[in-house]
Amino acid sequence: METKANAPLPHLGGITVVELGQNLAAPYAASIFGELGANVIKIEKDGGDDCRGWGPPFVDGTSTSFHLMNRNKKSIVLSLDQPQDKAVFDRLIAKADIFIHNLRPGVEEKLGVDAAALMRLNPRLIYCGMNAFGHAGPMESKPGYEPLLQAFAGLVSVNGDPAGPPSRVGPSIVDMGTGMWTVIGALTALLNRQATGQGSVVQTSLFETALGWVSRHVADYGATGKIPPRVGTGHNSLTPYQAFEAADGPVVIAAGNDRLFAKMAGVLGHSEWVNDPRFATNAERTRNRDTLLPMIVELVRLRPAQQWTDLLEAAGVPCAPINSVPQVVAHEQTHAIGMLLDSQNEQLKIMGLPLSIDGQRPGFGAKAPALGEHQQSLSE
Repeated sequence: METKANAPLPHLGGITVVELGQNLAAPYAASIFGELGANVIKIEKDGGDDCRGWGPPFVDGTSTSFHLMNRNKKSIVLSLDQPQDKAVFDRLIAKADIFIHNLRPGVEEKLGVDAAALMRLNPRLIYCGMNAFGHAGPMESKPGYEPLLQAFAGLVSVNGDPAGPPSRVGPSIVDMGTGMWTVIGALTALLNRQATGQGSVVQTSLFETALGWVSRHVADYGATGKIPPRVGTGHNSLTPYQAFEAADGPVVIAAGNDRLFAKMAGVLGHSEWVNDPRFATNAERTRNRDTLLPMIVELVRLRPAQQWTDLLEAAGVPCAPINSVPQVVAHEQTHAIGMLLDSQNEQLKIMGLPLSIDGQRPGFGAKAPALGEHQQSLSE
C-alpha cells in the first residue's frame, strides 16, 4: 500500500481513537495514533483544550504546543454533564477502539466515563486512563504537572551542575513519556483483543513514568546506600563521558569503554594513561575522576572544539559539539533522515515521530483542528 510522503502512515487505518484530554500527556498519546493512521476524535470542553492558549509563541492564533500535539485529529466540543452531549459521546464510544483520557481521579465516575461504564457500552474498548500520581495510594486524587512530577520523583535532584542548584529536564519527558507508555499499553491490548475479543483497561501515570526515568539512580542508590551526585553533562558510572570546554566552546567526549579511552588518550598525547592503574579500567577511572578529569580539562582547552572533534572522530572516539536549536534544525543530518516535517508553513517547524516502518516516516498530515471544526459531522 503506497503512502504519500507527507501523510500519516496507514498501518492503523480502521482504528478509531477517542481522546478526552488536554495539555500534553493524553493529546500526545492520541497524536501518535493519528500519525500512524488511526481516526482520532478529540473531545474538547467549552473554550477548548487549555493548551490552545499556552503561548506565546502562537501560529495562526494557536500555541505551537497545540499544533505539535494535535495534528491529524478531529475536534468536537461536548459538555458531558449535558444529556444531549453525553449521548453524542456515547455513540462515539460505541464505535471506538481506544479511549484515552487524563481526567483527575473521580471525575470520570462523575461524568459517567469510567472504565466500567464505557466497557458496558463497548466490551471491545481499550480504555486508557492516565493521571498524575497513580491509580492507588494516598496521592491518587492529587493533580500534577511536569515540573511537579520531575521534582517529586527525584529527577530534579539528579540534574544540573554540581556547583549550582538542581535543575529540571527541559523537555516535557514525563508528559510525553506517559503518552508513549499509554500507546505501548494500548497496542499490546489491541493484540490481546485479537485473540480474546475483549477490551482491556490500560493505566499509566506521570509519577510512574518519572520513576522509570530515575530508575538507574534508584538502582545505584540501592547498591551503594549513597545518593548518586549530580554530574552536570557527565555520567555517574562512566568516565570520561561529558562536555569539556575547548578554546572556543564545549565539546562532548564519550569515551565509554576501555578501548575508546585508549584512543582518546592517544589523541590527547597521553597514551601512558592506559597503563596507569588509576585509569586502566572504567571503574578505576570513575573512582579517580577527580584526578583524571582536571587533566583532560587542561588539555582540551588548548584547541578549538572543531579541531578536537576532527581528531577524535578520526580516531573513532564518539564526540559532538553542543548544538543550539537553530543549528540542529539546519543540520544536514536532521534533513537527511526526514525528521523535520513539511508543514507548508515556515513558522511550524514540527519534528516527526522518531520511527519509520519499511523506510517510511509518518508525514505532517493534517494540521491541528480549529475548536469544534468537526462538530456537525461527528454529532450526527
